[in-house]
Amino acid sequence: MTAARHFLSLSDAGGDAITAMLADALDRKTARRGLPRGAADNDAPLAGHVLGLVFEKSSTRTRVSFDIAMRQLGGTALVLDSATTQLGRGESIKDTARVLSRMVDVIALRTDDHAKVEELAHYADVPVINSLTDLSHPCQIVADLLTVVERGKPLPGLQVAWLGDGNNVLYSVIEAAGLMQFTVRVASPAGYGPDEAVVALANRAGGNVTVTADPQIAAKGADVVITDTWTSMGQSHEEQKLRALAPFQVTANLMRLARPDAMFLHCLPAHVGEEVTEDVFEGAQSCVFDEAENRIHAQKSVLLWCLGKLAATS
Repeated sequence: MTAARHFLSLSDAGGDAITAMLADALDRKTARRGLPRGAADNDAPLAGHVLGLVFEKSSTRTRVSFDIAMRQLGGTALVLDSATTQLGRGESIKDTARVLSRMVDVIALRTDDHAKVEELAHYADVPVINSLTDLSHPCQIVADLLTVVERGKPLPGLQVAWLGDGNNVLYSVIEAAGLMQFTVRVASPAGYGPDEAVVALANRAGGNVTVTADPQIAAKGADVVITDTWTSMGQSHEEQKLRALAPFQVTANLMRLARPDAMFLHCLPAHVGEEVTEDVFEGAQSCVFDEAENRIHAQKSVLLWCLGKLAATS
């Protein structure tokens, strides 16, 4: 039996496969212009396939985009919340993996502890997709990269500025830098930056990731400016953290240091007035809602890759 093709991190796929995903997503997005959002793509490559969506954390974009992605690929999605399944009553991940493997073709898990998605993948006989953990958010970054390339910006040599907290989304951005050969300048206050080992790994892979305490250094000449909420889902609103991060807010003045055609990205939901000012969030350089829509198109290609229907480029 062929081993299941899991997507727990960007590195599970690799740079060539991510390139193939982006090309496929662009082609499919273009080909379905004018179609109703619930209509299947002309080739309906996942007809008869079922995706099991397992949620231990609340969701808007992940839940809707995976559901619509499966519909557009010709398949169906089944949403499972921990509160309304046996997971919420203590059934093990091991048993859940073995049961779902006999009922669905692919599983996506949104949870807290990354070890849970690793355990699910270990015991599942079908592909498992990480739709968010405390360690990484690879599906979001495929959508972010898609948003960048459809604006005509090549990934090799791209200059990315990250301002704010060193969280799971940043870790996937850093991982992408190594795989796709671009630069990330992280600006974070002391104690809130990324793990040095994560940075070193990306740099050994061919990325160029640096960390600074000066947001102006990070933003200067950037092609893309990215931030995220300062208080992650499930955390309390920590006043000390908010004070430390306040100088790293994305403002119009910081955006003026970036390239004139720079893009602003945010995975949402946003706390406008905290990590980003309203004029930037609502401004002409903001691509946040294109980015949100692209979750559908990116995840279609992730699903196709996991199910062996999308080959990596050579």
